[in-house]
Amino acid sequence: MKKITVNVELTDNNYSAYIDILPGCVSTGKTFDDLHKNMKEAVAFHLETSREFGDDIPEVFNGIFELVYKFDAVSLLQHYRGIFTNSALERLTGINQRQLQRYASGETKPRDRQAKKITNAFNKLGKELQVVEL
Repeated sequence: MKKITVNVELTDNNYSAYIDILPGCVSTGKTFDDLHKNMKEAVAFHLETSREFGDDIPEVFNGIFELVYKFDAVSLLQHYRGIFTNSALERLTGINQRQLQRYASGETKPRDRQAKKITNAFNKLGKELQVVEL
């Protein structure tokens, strides 16, 4: 299955998303769940309309594909702000709280190595949670 990257940004009042390889295909949502649903609909509509008008469509959309949501550091940290404290994120990522706060506020942008630490920490936590049962 081919993976299509959906770029996600958190604004003051909603989430917005776009796909680089499908210009003009954008969506918003009040919550991430809304955005996820709306983006799937936007892609389907965009592809249907493009095919109807004979527009070029990237080859990847001709088969089975999966939308993968990529947050920027600010949006990801803001999205989980009410769930994880900076202290918890420090334990998960190994990055000190002050630096995490700078990333969350947009004051600084994490270098590739730091961004990878954050991504790996969230992925590891997700895998751990998938096997939990009560």
